[in-house]
Amino acid sequence: MSVPAATRRVHRELHVALAFLVAWQVAALLGAPRDAAVWLGLLGFVLHVLFAKAYTLVPSYFARRLAVPWAPTVQLPLTALGAAGVAGATAGWLPRWLGAVGATAWLLGVLVFVGSLAWTLRGNLTGAETGTGEPNADRRPVDRFANAFVPVAGAYLLVGSYALAASWTPLPVLLDGFVPRAAHLLGAGTAALLVFAVGFRLLPRFLVAHPPRALVAVVLPAGALGPALIAAGLPHGPWLDLGGALEATAVVGFALAFGWQFVRSDRRRVGFYPVGLGLLAGVVAAGLGLTMAAVGPLPALVRAHANLNLLGLLGLTVVGVTYQFYPPAVGQFPGASDRTALAVVGGLAGGLLVEVLGLLTGVAPLVTAGRALATLGAVGYALLLTGLLWRLRHR
Repeated sequence: MSVPAATRRVHRELHVALAFLVAWQVAALLGAPRDAAVWLGLLGFVLHVLFAKAYTLVPSYFARRLAVPWAPTVQLPLTALGAAGVAGATAGWLPRWLGAVGATAWLLGVLVFVGSLAWTLRGNLTGAETGTGEPNADRRPVDRFANAFVPVAGAYLLVGSYALAASWTPLPVLLDGFVPRAAHLLGAGTAALLVFAVGFRLLPRFLVAHPPRALVAVVLPAGALGPALIAAGLPHGPWLDLGGALEATAVVGFALAFGWQFVRSDRRRVGFYPVGLGLLAGVVAAGLGLTMAAVGPLPALVRAHANLNLLGLLGLTVVGVTYQFYPPAVGQFPGASDRTALAVVGGLAGGLLVEVLGLLTGVAPLVTAGRALATLGAVGYALLLTGLLWRLRHR
C-alpha cells in the first residue's frame, strides 16, 4: 500500500473516532444512560483511535509490514456501525434488533482487525523481532518484553467482543452474560493494556528517556492478568478484589514510570500534559475501585470510577499521544497552536474533574457543568485535529 493510501486509511479511522467523541460527550450532557455513554466512548472513540494507530505501529514494532492492506477498509464500517448500534440500542434510541446487528457487526470488524494483524505477525507473535535499530539497541529488552503483551490485548479484544455480541444475540454467553464483563475486557484488557504495552515503546522515545525496568516488569503482567480476574469476579467477590488490586498496581506503576521519565527529560511537548493528567485520573480511579471493594458499588462511585477511567486514563492519554503524531503548532490555520491544544485539554480534564466532584458530593449542577465543559473540550479537540489532518493531506 502506498504511503498516501495508508495515510488516508488512518485519517478515516480518526475522523470516525472524533465523531464518536463528540457524540459521547453530547449524549452524556443530555443525560444518556451510563452504559450507552460507555459504549460511545470506549467502542466509538478510544478503540477506533487504537485501531488507526495499531495498523501502522504494531507491524513496525514487530519488524513487519501490514500483510492485509484492505483490512482497514473492511473493518471500519463494521466497527463504526457496531459501536453506533450497540450504544443506540442500549440507550433505547434504536430497537433491540439493531443492537444485535451492531454487536454482530462489531464482532466481525474485530475479527478482520485481529486476523489481519495476526497474519501480519505470523512467525513473530511473541515480538522477539522488535524492529529496533542499532542506535536504540539498549531499548531492545524492554521493547521485546512489551511486544509480548500486544497479542494478549488482541485476545482480550476477541473475547470481549464475543461477550458483547453474545449479550445481544443467541450466541452462547460467557459465564452469565453480565454485560459489564465485556466492558472491562475491552476497556482494561484491550485499551489499557495496549496503552501500557505500546506506551513503554512509544513514550520513552518521545521523552528521550528510559522507563525503570523494574516497573516495566511489574506493570505489564499485572495489567495483563488484572482484567481477566475483574471480568470473572464481577459484580463482587475475592477474584474481583484481586483483579482490581492488580489493575491498580499496573496503572500506578505506569504513571510512576511516565512521571520518572518526564522529570528526567528536558522535553516539554504539549502532548505530555494530557498523558500525565490521564494517568493521574487513572490513579484516582484505581483508588475509587479499591474503595468500592471495601464499601460496595455505590452508584456515584461507580459512575465516577467509569468516567475517570474512560475519559481520564484512556481518553486524555489518547489525546496526548495524538498530539505527538499531529503537533498542533505545525497547523497553518487559525487556532492551530499549543495554546489551543492546552485549552482543549483544560476543557476535557477540567470538565472531568468538575463532574466527578459533582458525582461524589451529590451536587447535580456540578455534574451538568462538568459535562458541558467536557463537551466544549471534545468539540475543540475534534475541530483542531480535523484541521491538522486536513492540513497534512493538502500540504
